[in-house]
Amino acid sequence: MTESAAEAKRFYITTPIYYPSANLHIGHAYCTVMADTMVRYKRMQGYETYFLTGSDEHGQKIERVAKAQGVTPIEYTDKIVATFQALWKRLLISNDDFIRTTQPRHMEVVQKIFQTIYDKGDIYKSEYEGHYCTPCETFFTERQLVDGNCPDCGRPTELIKEESYFFKMSKYQDQLLQYIEDHPDFIQPATRRNEMISFIKQGLEDLCISRTTFDWGIPVPIDDKHVIYVWFDALTNYISALGYGTDHDELYQKFWPADIHLVGKDIARFHAIIWPCILMAAGLPLPKQVFGHGWVLLNSGKMSKSKGNVVDPNVLLDKYGVDAIRYFLLREISTGSDGYYSEEALVKRINTDLANDFGNLISRTVAMIDKYFEGTVPATATEPASEFDAELKELALTVGNEAAAYLEKMDFPNALAAIWKLISRANKYIDETAPWVLAKDEQKKAALGTVLYNLMECIRISTILLSPFMPLVPGKVAEQTGQALEGRTWADGCQWGGVEIGVKVCKKEAIFPRIDPKSLDMPKENAKVATPAPTASKEEKVATEGKAEIAYDDFAKLDLRVVEVLECSKVEKADKLLQFKLKMGDEIRTVVSGIAKFYENPEELVGKKLVLVANLAPKKIRGIVSHGMLLSAATDDDSLLEVLQVAKADIPSGSTVS
Repeated sequence: MTESAAEAKRFYITTPIYYPSANLHIGHAYCTVMADTMVRYKRMQGYETYFLTGSDEHGQKIERVAKAQGVTPIEYTDKIVATFQALWKRLLISNDDFIRTTQPRHMEVVQKIFQTIYDKGDIYKSEYEGHYCTPCETFFTERQLVDGNCPDCGRPTELIKEESYFFKMSKYQDQLLQYIEDHPDFIQPATRRNEMISFIKQGLEDLCISRTTFDWGIPVPIDDKHVIYVWFDALTNYISALGYGTDHDELYQKFWPADIHLVGKDIARFHAIIWPCILMAAGLPLPKQVFGHGWVLLNSGKMSKSKGNVVDPNVLLDKYGVDAIRYFLLREISTGSDGYYSEEALVKRINTDLANDFGNLISRTVAMIDKYFEGTVPATATEPASEFDAELKELALTVGNEAAAYLEKMDFPNALAAIWKLISRANKYIDETAPWVLAKDEQKKAALGTVLYNLMECIRISTILLSPFMPLVPGKVAEQTGQALEGRTWADGCQWGGVEIGVKVCKKEAIFPRIDPKSLDMPKENAKVATPAPTASKEEKVATEGKAEIAYDDFAKLDLRVVEVLECSKVEKADKLLQFKLKMGDEIRTVVSGIAKFYENPEELVGKKLVLVANLAPKKIRGIVSHGMLLSAATDDDSLLEVLQVAKADIPSGSTVS
């Protein structure tokens, strides 16, 4: 094989490197499962693959969180990153490498790229004054803000003025637009591509790429008073993990440029604009594709660690198993669009698709082979068993190619839907051929054998095609069918006639048992809405269920004030309590609130404008005098809670709420 032919069979895919401000949620799992499924599919096609994920560990946000917890940044990140790696292991993520931006191998490459671009004249020192969002680790201009807040997360920004190094990103605006025009698949899906083009045409500004107000980062190689801006640092991971710029750059030479950078839509701009401009300045090839997937949403909105409304994948894995969770994420959510998660939808998918369709097909087929052929897989006769055989076989020979076509476009739901065509058709085939009727006539024994062989063949093909999506399924199906299903190629799933006859089947419990939703304690995704009581008469209204009515004078007794959070931390030896230091006009208040479980990183509330019941009598809680009560909204089952925030940043603390 020539080198060019070998290169054509290589595939490099990356996930974002996740930020360890808290444990990961189901949205992070969704992205990583997609990448894993894609790389498993490519391996089945004979590609030499490389799959990278990791953690982005520098920046002001990490430094602040670690300080609030009384540990060093590396102690904090070590602990959180260990949970990342444990989750990937549970989800059967088959990554080849896990890059950490605190590793020397990464830091050296970041400094090398910085030096290369500086030597080219595309980095200069100046003074920066602008709006910085610490949670997003991103600078914004005045015109980019939305109502004075970060356009990405909606939180207030900080006005920062400091000496910084700048990257001449504006210099590469036209070159990047031309590249996108010449490479229509570079940014996918099309909606992301259009968003990026629109953003670039508004005009790219030079990028601030260093900070001096904190030191948790990679030092600028020419000026140790500065640390390199976290995004310039983080994006370089895609080549530092391959050994770029070192004496051991074999992986870089083999796999760069990456085939797919898979990222959430909220960070698509960094990967589709900033990263390509950095690569252009460094004289390096651009990745072949940046794919910006949508968010996993709850009915209450986007999952947020600070809101406390995240879904923990570990809890779901404990309840439902890895294959079911992977299947739901890949089948339920359209890859380029936002999708909704609820446990009710998850259970419905498990019951309908996995238990009723796929699991039942296996159970029925194995049971009939056990009953009618003493548990031995029969041979197929030379003659068709029914008028439906040809249609079944024709479909079986097409689903692999159809699913592959969708996978090449990262369209996981439709790839699974294509495979399910065969599973559904096989179940229908059972009803059409009625094996239990054929079994009553000894003359039709050969036809019965053909029917069961055909069903076994459909199970074999669908199981092989499902293996990138649900890696444990081949082993489980093999235990019951006696077929060798693990480690097969994609081509094995596109051919008819691979069933091994004469092997023993083994009846076991269903691979995907049906779940009774009533037996589960599932959290409600929405707060309950009280139903109005029936009207007693046209003249008389009956109040809805709730607390007793009050007069306006009662309400007027409340002194509700806007307060600004100056400090927020967990109360020592009290898992449920947060201690706030609040600014109310010229007064400083201390308030203790039992909402710690909803705010894993309480420091994220610093700078927020909240609403306080200011004239509540002081009360001592755990030795702390708490003067007032913060207002919050919560679901009836207390599964979600969020403190009420004042959206307008220019409303001063101490203002009256009425």
